[in-house]
Amino acid sequence: MKIKFNGFVFALIAAIFVAYLLPTGPEILHLHTVTDIGIGLIFFFYGLKLSFSEIKKGLSNYKLHLLIQLSTFILFPVVILLAKPLLVNLLGELFWVGLFFMAALPSTVSSSVVMVSLAKGNVPAAIFNASISGLIGLAVTPLWIGLIVNEVQGISFMDILPKLLMQIIIPITLGILLNGKLGHIAKKHSKKISTFDKCIIVLIVYSSFSESFTSNLFAGLEWIQFAYLFAAIMILFLVVMFLMNSFSKALGFTTEDRITALFCGSKKSLVHGSVMVKVIFGDSPNGGIYILPVMLYHISQIIIIAIIAERLGKRNIKSAGAVA
Repeated sequence: MKIKFNGFVFALIAAIFVAYLLPTGPEILHLHTVTDIGIGLIFFFYGLKLSFSEIKKGLSNYKLHLLIQLSTFILFPVVILLAKPLLVNLLGELFWVGLFFMAALPSTVSSSVVMVSLAKGNVPAAIFNASISGLIGLAVTPLWIGLIVNEVQGISFMDILPKLLMQIIIPITLGILLNGKLGHIAKKHSKKISTFDKCIIVLIVYSSFSESFTSNLFAGLEWIQFAYLFAAIMILFLVVMFLMNSFSKALGFTTEDRITALFCGSKKSLVHGSVMVKVIFGDSPNGGIYILPVMLYHISQIIIIAIIAERLGKRNIKSAGAVA
């Protein structure tokens, strides 16, 4: 299979290199203010594209939806919590916080739907879960961080709440309220909105890594820690994929539903990760370390799921059996 060139991934990697070479850029360009406004716009457009009439259509397949959301917001964090002693020993506490932050994030939106469609899975269910996951994550992700990371970084949910309201809750609520009048415009210009979202994410990544490089946070880290981090991410991904496939079989899902559970239940959103790292952790110099696991997971999931999706998409639908 040929993996298409992903300009967004390249831009993220380039942003890290630019941050290393020019770490003082965020202050000169006032990027903290730009990204704060950008985050609000990202969630406003996200709400603008959400249609509750479309969400209602997918409510009937509750077993599939429940499995996906439990995987996204319970299975992932619990696995990382159980592995905390080993991971802290191998990676250090900051990388463990980054892994837990990633584990608490919602699933992706666009890539989940695209991959499920490519694999000939249940696309309407994928759209429903991708949409509802982002909404659930607005509350669950900060709650997880406030509950668990409070012990490590002194962060509580009440500390996060003001920025959460101003940059996420209010913009997305406003977008949802305006969906009936402006939703068709947002859908018509979805590609332009997606490009805007990616530009803001690249700026956030650059800003986060600039803070980390300025504070010399990466100076004390060894290459073996990065190798362990990538290995931990790959193991987590494969464990969740295996469990989702096993649970889907046990629940008697159709092949199409199992594909949707497998893909939507094993993904994590770089969009939400990039904006929430700034909302939750502010301009902390640790931002680059916290967002690195999300980036690595994002790149890995795209490549692996794309390969699996293409193979599944070539199956004979009439005689389709096991997912894997």
